[in-house]
Amino acid sequence: MALLKSLSSRKILAGIFAPTALGVVAAAAIVLPQQDTPTVADPYLAGLAKTTDCHDMVSLGIGGRGDIPRDQSRMLVDENGNRLPAAQQGAYRSHWVEPVISAPLGQHEADNGYAAIYIEYPADLASYENAVNTGAENTIKVMQAIRKSCPNTQFAIVGFSEGADVARRAAMQIGNQEQTADGEWAIVDPAAVSGVVILSDAGRGAGEGFFPGADNDSNPNGFDRPYEPGSGAVPGRGVLPDTGGGFGWLDGKVASFCSEGDFTCSAPENIALIELLANVGRQVNGDALEREGLTPATGADLAQVIGRIALLALADISADEDWMRSDETFLEVLIKVSDPSYDPATARPTTPAAAAAEEDATGEEGAEAPIPAERLSNLAYLPEKIVKELVGFIRSNQNTLAVVLADPYDQTFGYNEETKDHYGHHFDYWDDDIDGKGTSTVEYAAAWLEHLARQAKAGNQVDVAKVDKAAVLMIAEETAQAETTEPTTPAPSPTSNVPEGAPADESGLPAPVDGAPAPAVVDPAAPAVPLAPEAGVPAAPAAPTAPPTGSTEATTPATGEATAPTTVETTPGTEESTPTGTPTTSVVPTTTSPAPRPAA
Repeated sequence: MALLKSLSSRKILAGIFAPTALGVVAAAAIVLPQQDTPTVADPYLAGLAKTTDCHDMVSLGIGGRGDIPRDQSRMLVDENGNRLPAAQQGAYRSHWVEPVISAPLGQHEADNGYAAIYIEYPADLASYENAVNTGAENTIKVMQAIRKSCPNTQFAIVGFSEGADVARRAAMQIGNQEQTADGEWAIVDPAAVSGVVILSDAGRGAGEGFFPGADNDSNPNGFDRPYEPGSGAVPGRGVLPDTGGGFGWLDGKVASFCSEGDFTCSAPENIALIELLANVGRQVNGDALEREGLTPATGADLAQVIGRIALLALADISADEDWMRSDETFLEVLIKVSDPSYDPATARPTTPAAAAAEEDATGEEGAEAPIPAERLSNLAYLPEKIVKELVGFIRSNQNTLAVVLADPYDQTFGYNEETKDHYGHHFDYWDDDIDGKGTSTVEYAAAWLEHLARQAKAGNQVDVAKVDKAAVLMIAEETAQAETTEPTTPAPSPTSNVPEGAPADESGLPAPVDGAPAPAVVDPAAPAVPLAPEAGVPAAPAAPTAPPTGSTEATTPATGEATAPTTVETTPGTEESTPTGTPTTSVVPTTTSPAPRPAA
């Protein structure tokens, strides 16, 4: 009853119901206004983008609720002219994702080596699970279409808020797939994914670092700029822990950013009631509740979800003959069966009593049978079970009251109507300071994408897991012999023209601290080393398990501001603040070898 009353009071809702979801589940839809229809840019700038227009690298931007392209006449088309669920950057602009995916454009506008597109998906809360799963499917569908037309194209995936959940799920599907016996990949070759950026990760594991599976906790593999937010990994976990997991083949290529205080990704442990309400929120029509309030129709939708969860819980308990003697509490059962991914058919072996309960919950036929006499004997454990229930409830909700009293909705999504300022921690990523010198998380992510785009342009995508170790050792030995037998005069350092005491390098990020080793200088007179690309980074032939990557002659991109096509920017809505502007950083790559893949 408290939940229903909360729907009529924004303040009560912020303190009780909204904390359970905070923007990524249906509760957030009830308080956050729906974003206005995004402004579509000048169609003449967009053109009719086709997958046959190949690029060295394509970034896929995935916005949050309502932050998606909608103009169907401006969508990407495949090589057969079929419309795809994506729009090229010139046809749409996201206020939030744009600063990251537009960063490499300045280096590649002349040679068309880079493109940024936006994924279309429901991006609503009529059914959160359907929206996010559809987004993951659309992301993969677009990647497959591009890869079919341009087999050497590399990808980066960037998502924020609800779009961050989409990016995570798509990356997990790609990274955890199994290679077929003939060396093919059912989805997309994981080697084709250069990097994944997740801003506000609802599936983040408890205490998980910013770069899952990376060799170094402070940066993704192959990018030596450290990410230094000061306090290390943010405490807590994502508000949707059941959606989390490892990235498999993509370990070391993922940046999962979370700001402390952003409840979406830093929810504390022991908030069982909030977790249960979050699961309920993922299954109700939040958009309808926002539009219409509590009506007979929306109330019936909510009651149906709650009733189904209760019946599934009874069926789950009935399937366990020893449940009364177990330590599992009824609240734990409710959380388990309220998970949208819960499958009663595989959860537990079904007894006749459980089948009857499941029939009531799902409408499917089940066998009817009275409760066996031996099951009735479990009632003797009822007093002990009640004590376990009380102790378990208290233990699993130690932080629930503190979270509710802290008003996590305002803490996460706070917005000042008068100043038009999003002060909630969900928007920290655009104006935080990770190094004490003004570098924001979004600028760091943009610099990483610039680095990846530069690698793709130079054809330096090398997977160490595919390299013959003997060949690498032989190359290293030949290189050492060449250096000792033919000493030469080092070439001028590419940064030798930087004035002494300059505060930053040509990347636009703060320069390395004093005493840090300078980048190695390639000797132009040294003999060529087999398999070494012109960019000066050791490489080796890829195994046949991954498609060949395209390569062009390595060039030194001009530094300066990254420019994006002239577009009309969307009006900030449900998930918008006013960042300082599109990052213009570019980072000189220090290495191009990604981390080894995990064993198959």
